[in-house]
Amino acid sequence: MIGAGHNGLVTAAYLARAGMRTLLLEARDHVGGTAASEPFGGGTVNICNCDHLTFRTTPVIDELALGEHGLTYLDVDPSQHNLAWAGGPAWTASHSIDDTIESLRATFPDEVEGYQRYVRAARPAIELILAAAAEPPSPVGLTKHALRRRMAGVPTLLRWSRRSAADVMRSFFRHDALLGTGMVTGPMVWGISPEFPGSGLGALTHAMRHVGKVGRPVGGSGMVPTSLLRAFEHHGGTLRTASRVDTIMCEPDSAGGAVRGVALDDGTEFTAPVVISACDPHRTFLSWLKHPPSSARRLVERWRDVPHAQGYESKIDAIISEVPRIRGLDHPPAATTTIAPSLGEIHRGHGMMAMGAVLDRPGMLVNVPTLLDPSMAPDGGRDGRHVFSLEALFTPYGLQGGWDGSKEPWRWLERFADLCEPGFLESIVEWRAMTPDVYETEFHLPAGHATSFAGGPLAAFRNRNPELTNYETDVSGLYLTGAATFPGAGVWGASGRNCATVVLDQRS
Repeated sequence: MIGAGHNGLVTAAYLARAGMRTLLLEARDHVGGTAASEPFGGGTVNICNCDHLTFRTTPVIDELALGEHGLTYLDVDPSQHNLAWAGGPAWTASHSIDDTIESLRATFPDEVEGYQRYVRAARPAIELILAAAAEPPSPVGLTKHALRRRMAGVPTLLRWSRRSAADVMRSFFRHDALLGTGMVTGPMVWGISPEFPGSGLGALTHAMRHVGKVGRPVGGSGMVPTSLLRAFEHHGGTLRTASRVDTIMCEPDSAGGAVRGVALDDGTEFTAPVVISACDPHRTFLSWLKHPPSSARRLVERWRDVPHAQGYESKIDAIISEVPRIRGLDHPPAATTTIAPSLGEIHRGHGMMAMGAVLDRPGMLVNVPTLLDPSMAPDGGRDGRHVFSLEALFTPYGLQGGWDGSKEPWRWLERFADLCEPGFLESIVEWRAMTPDVYETEFHLPAGHATSFAGGPLAAFRNRNPELTNYETDVSGLYLTGAATFPGAGVWGASGRNCATVVLDQRS
């Protein structure tokens, strides 16, 4: 197993539990990839945002008994606060539809009827997507789930998948506080403009919180990979860190061309009849598969023509001496506060990335995770210090002038301070910026970008690269998992579980 991100860990843990002798190789000194947490400023910070939803909808936690290996979740409810750069009040999303509607009645009463229509259309589609994501995709499986739900959600999937997310949102809402915030947590997180045709399922994001429950692991997001590693090792699996793969070895064509194992960059070789990569497909097929068998030559050539996107997400971690007070928000930012540009600005910001520029007021996701989980704070929060997290979107890898020494990250803090009562900037004790170049050098993400599968279950049957949805490759014994494979990015774990299912079905 190559790569100990959370999907690689999920796959490895299932295989070890099934009795397969499994070696997990990780290039870094620690497991978890961008789902990990790490020490900073005396506290604990998450590499990426701390809210988990889809992972909690899978059977992984129960099947791998992760609770017995240290994973405990705190429910986050209300789940999100929503604010527009253009002004106006903030509204609060909760797991309860009724509570969310009450917040809208107090802030945007003219949006209540549209939100009710939106949820009626979106919720069945989300339930269908989550059910379909819990197993390797197939037309038979999707049909089974649709029939079980009496086709509820199918019309929305078909109609919205053909439209742009912006068009879908405009058919329900008027204000940037609903239009833009839905796109920050949808297409902006995907790195695309909401005006792109075919992005319509990105409009499902508001309703996701009414289907699944947002939660945060006690101790930080890194408790997910930590508990997965413990489960893996409990079932006899072996982890080897600081182990960089150089070659995926294959038998010659005369011997069948099947995978033979891997070689590390220090020359160490491991032979195995199964190799699974939870890493970027470009690296897997174009760098590591150096002498592919004839059966895989078309696959390799196909991937040479697949463009690799550049990173566009950045994150600021800070230790603060006082909790920021956001004007117009009655609650301290324990739940994530989404701060959104208008649809027009989001579309413009996407175009600006190609020129290496960032919106003056980018999409942001802001929270103070230690308000809910003091164990992450310096000194356990006893001295009043907290961890502050700010994610900024559409921040291009190819920034004009480069990221080294750039004033951009501090500018985002200044923009956020404009929304707060005085004193926020002065409360910052220590801070750092995780920009796309940092994700490249520290997390082995080419150009700072983790390739992610785009679209829902319908896209699983339309993509040009079948190994992203069936987890098999044209090399016998070589499999693929990770964010690039169905169902995609985020702390989800379904890709890892699905890949393990395929391997065990074929190899048991």
